[in-house]
Amino acid sequence: MKHTAPLRVAVAALFLTVGLGAARTGVASAGPLPEPAAASSAAAPSASAGLLDAMRRDLGLTASQAEERLSAEKAAAAVEKTARQAVGGAYGGSWYEPSTGRLVVAVTDRAQESKARALGADTRLVRHSAAALDRAKARLDALRAPTGVAGWHVDPRTNSLVVTVVRTEREAPAVRAFVDRARAGGPVTVAETAQAPRTYAAGTVGGDPYYTGNVRCSIGFSVYGGFVTAGHCGQAGAAVRGWDGSAMGTFQGSSFPGNDYAYVAIHSGWWTVPVVLGWGTIPDQLVRGSAEAPVGASICRSGSTTHWHCGTVLARNETVNYSQGAVYQMTKTSVCAEGGDSGGSFLSGDQAQGVTSGGWGNCSSGGQTWFQPINEILGRYGLTLHTT
Repeated sequence: MKHTAPLRVAVAALFLTVGLGAARTGVASAGPLPEPAAASSAAAPSASAGLLDAMRRDLGLTASQAEERLSAEKAAAAVEKTARQAVGGAYGGSWYEPSTGRLVVAVTDRAQESKARALGADTRLVRHSAAALDRAKARLDALRAPTGVAGWHVDPRTNSLVVTVVRTEREAPAVRAFVDRARAGGPVTVAETAQAPRTYAAGTVGGDPYYTGNVRCSIGFSVYGGFVTAGHCGQAGAAVRGWDGSAMGTFQGSSFPGNDYAYVAIHSGWWTVPVVLGWGTIPDQLVRGSAEAPVGASICRSGSTTHWHCGTVLARNETVNYSQGAVYQMTKTSVCAEGGDSGGSFLSGDQAQGVTSGGWGNCSSGGQTWFQPINEILGRYGLTLHTT
């Protein structure tokens, strides 16, 4: 934030801030999830009006349903980490189930189900462990995929490796050969998409959060000393201009493809705040941490072109095959985005999730968007997220 700037800040932020190997049995219920530990000492603050409005519009929820879901998802995220440790090598993945408001933990050993259920999770018995599926994915990551393959990820709900292909390219020889190689390494489900993913940078448009060269992108999250954003928006050493055209900072590190993240150090005259722009007349969403939301959880995105939009987490650790090259360890969502939204903030409640990378579709007809997880970025550059 620049000292002399009006309330419409340059950092795109404000004050306040998932075939073969399918399950062998149904889900076993464990009852309601326990409340997070913090809830015993003080009630969590209500979600902002801007976040609830976006969830109502994009997820079809009332304000009270949205608040209840955010509370259940926060509890599920806490249970997921503990349950994974509890079941050890029998862990087959997990996801949040909106219809029940609980986390589902897949296990390969029936004897381990009771450990997950004791923590408040439902369980599903599956054939393949998460570790085995991750190894199958890693073998695919070592290959060069044809353009007709949009990406691939481990899906805990189908207990398989999902390879997504562009519908019109499904029968192309190169695509069929890639899918055959995938099937040789483990259980595979083939999914289709209408379009190949693309990044969301855009040409310069006056008045938007930041520019580098002739590209406009969105700022992700404040870190001490600067902010994080998408790597395809600029290379290390590139100068960054703020919304008012003044010098704002410099890309200190950038990685794309392979990854899609970057760190920008800001100049004197700008400062960081633990907030994400709500695109209203008042500040919106506080950032209080970076606990990773489970597959199935609701998630919202703020960007300089299409502002606030919400959806759900569809998959983690997906390899996305852009025309510029593959990007690994991405999270797939049902949230829409458009050009200029690249680099922007993905949040689940008040928890930072990652920075917008790319996708397909738009916010008129719908689409899907991927983000690079925030904790990976922080670890790569040794950064500290600015939180309240």
